[in-house]
Amino acid sequence: MHDDLGTELAIDRPVRRVVSLVPSLTEAIAATRREALVGATDWCTHPTDLDVPRVRGTKNPDRAAIEALAPDLVVANQEENRELDVRRLRDAGVPVWVTRIETVDEALTSMRRLFDEAFGWGVPGWLEEAGRAWAEPVAARGTVAVPIWRDPWMVVGPRTYTDDLLRRLGYANHFGADPDPDAEVDRYPRVELDRLDRAEIDLVLLPDEPYVFTADDGPEAFTSAPTRLVSGRLLTWYGPAMLEARRTLG
Repeated sequence: MHDDLGTELAIDRPVRRVVSLVPSLTEAIAATRREALVGATDWCTHPTDLDVPRVRGTKNPDRAAIEALAPDLVVANQEENRELDVRRLRDAGVPVWVTRIETVDEALTSMRRLFDEAFGWGVPGWLEEAGRAWAEPVAARGTVAVPIWRDPWMVVGPRTYTDDLLRRLGYANHFGADPDPDAEVDRYPRVELDRLDRAEIDLVLLPDEPYVFTADDGPEAFTSAPTRLVSGRLLTWYGPAMLEARRTLG
């Protein structure tokens, strides 16, 4: 079998010991078979009562600690984890399944393959429910922008999971235009505030990650565009958060 990037892996199924280097997939695994999760990163904050050994961050995992946990499989993501760490783990004999997710449909397909093909657990009920929820049509809701940082201001751009999620919810991402699908694009462009605080933007969504926007840090910068604080997890995490996003943001 092969992962989302086409790398062939020999995996003994069903998988019984998993280390996750992706916060959203950590939550997905815990919601499905918590006892199989034997390690996670420091950034894996959901479920909030998760009690497993921590292996540092997504960009600097403790490879020795991961090897010591003797996982049947390590789960990583192309965007969140470094290829260098994946390669070194594989060189040490640790199998790593890398996911690639930039759209809602890719999230659903990738997780089906992960749980059914890689883990050998079958497709979990919450994932089937998420597939049905995201297949429902929505009405157009207006234009939004999503900052992910300030000083400098950076926003969600094209070819990102969040951009596709917003579109699937009926929102048009003001910074999501992608006129040339073959060109290189800045997926999280830096913008000046005057391009962000504009009357033609119906709503600016201020998430609590990666920059922690709060009632006192973010909304005060805007005088033309209305703002709303929102959970960054709902905008960026696939897994069970997809169901919450569809219900809450939709």
